[in-house]
Amino acid sequence: MSKAPKEGLRLRRSFGMKESVTITVGQVIGVGLFVTGANVVGLMGNHIILATLAALLITIYPSLLYAEMGSAVPYSGGTYLYALLGLSRPMGFLAGWNYIIAIICVASSEAFAFTFYFKTMFSAFGMELPVSDLALACLCILVFTILNARGVEMTGRMANAFMFFFWGVAIVWFIMMIPNIQLPHFVRKPSFLSDGPQSFIANVAMVWWCFAGFEACCSMSEEIKYPHINIPRAMALTPFIILAVNLFFQWYLVGIVPPDQLGRLAAADAPYAEAMMTAGILGIPLALLAAGIAFGGGLSTMNSCITTPPRTLFAMARDGMLPQVFTKIHPRYKTPYVSILFLGVIALLLTLTNSVQYVASVSLFADLFFYVIGIISAGGMRKKYPELHRPYKAPGASIGIPVSAVIYLIMMTQLGFSAILSGVIWCVCGMVLYRVYNVRDGSKDRAEAVMLPTEPPEEPAPEERKAMDREFKLWRAIVIAAVIAALLLYIGPYFLR
Repeated sequence: MSKAPKEGLRLRRSFGMKESVTITVGQVIGVGLFVTGANVVGLMGNHIILATLAALLITIYPSLLYAEMGSAVPYSGGTYLYALLGLSRPMGFLAGWNYIIAIICVASSEAFAFTFYFKTMFSAFGMELPVSDLALACLCILVFTILNARGVEMTGRMANAFMFFFWGVAIVWFIMMIPNIQLPHFVRKPSFLSDGPQSFIANVAMVWWCFAGFEACCSMSEEIKYPHINIPRAMALTPFIILAVNLFFQWYLVGIVPPDQLGRLAAADAPYAEAMMTAGILGIPLALLAAGIAFGGGLSTMNSCITTPPRTLFAMARDGMLPQVFTKIHPRYKTPYVSILFLGVIALLLTLTNSVQYVASVSLFADLFFYVIGIISAGGMRKKYPELHRPYKAPGASIGIPVSAVIYLIMMTQLGFSAILSGVIWCVCGMVLYRVYNVRDGSKDRAEAVMLPTEPPEEPAPEERKAMDREFKLWRAIVIAAVIAALLLYIGPYFLR
């Protein structure tokens, strides 16, 4: 059995369920929703709901597997750690390497998304900011890297603030836009239906990127209070929150853009701004939309994307796969500050390429690859550690694991050649680094630094548990209501025509 993390190498448990949800959703709601998913609206029209529901369905079971693994092994690392324990050290390294690349690429993309919509706030009133997109994007990366190095409490507060700001602005914007919604747009048959199943699969793959990152809180299990309770609850809520957010925003795109002009959204860099300008909606509504996306979507996602990957890097270094310098914890803020600063520099370098398309393609390949590894790891952990205490256990693993893995592999085939080639290059570079470091350091025989828990997890006090239960029930009720409302928005026009 391997050694447990030394006290000095442990992270502080500071997050509750609310922070677990907001950090995860904050990482997800961003460039996928406001770019990729919106592009698909231009291809599918009102039938975007089918692709979005399909993306939800192929996300639900993997989220249950991550709930099982995250609650059973409450240490930093996420997919990397699960692959390390359930499969092998090389597969663990590949999982961690691809996770880091995927999320840091998203952080870089979000910096540009923030820049564009921030400037749109001013251009909505005919004003232009005298600062380049590149300079503003780099500034964002630097600021959030420093803030994350200063402590997880600040990170959690920022995640909550951005999320509630996003929803506050979104609700106001939704109300303002209702008079511009044209219900006949929702009953028009889209052209994609004649393109065959292959086209639909490709569209689902693109929309699924809006759900990528659904397991983000698992990478921070070591900093979550009562992870055996809070992680399964967060994983139960997160996919449906993502679904509701996507459906609400997609509904507005379909409703305001004339059907014969929806195709303009398919290739737009900023589809929501393009939609409003196509519909002739400028001024305050456009500025409000831009503010919500820039601060509530862009900065929220950037914050989470700079928060979670350093914990994986920290865990990999703690386990002897990378230099020990990445295990350094700030004596005051108790954060893996070296890992945070290092990946902040990588995000900055990616931003300096000024190529959103490239970093996005690498991110999507890496996302799908490490999810396949993570899904298979759940089966490996069950086989290798049947005695492990699992506060939550996903049902139907014998069918769910292989089916989920195959689905994600099929989605990988929908990527372009450049994306696949770029992803393969990243993997090769990573394995070269792994082999060089492990051979040189003689760490092939080094045991994992994280031990499987052998004692029951710490339980909250009765009053604290009651408060946690009330919080979860409230969140669950709100999420259920939001999903039902979103579905009715698409179904209702068929009864009103």
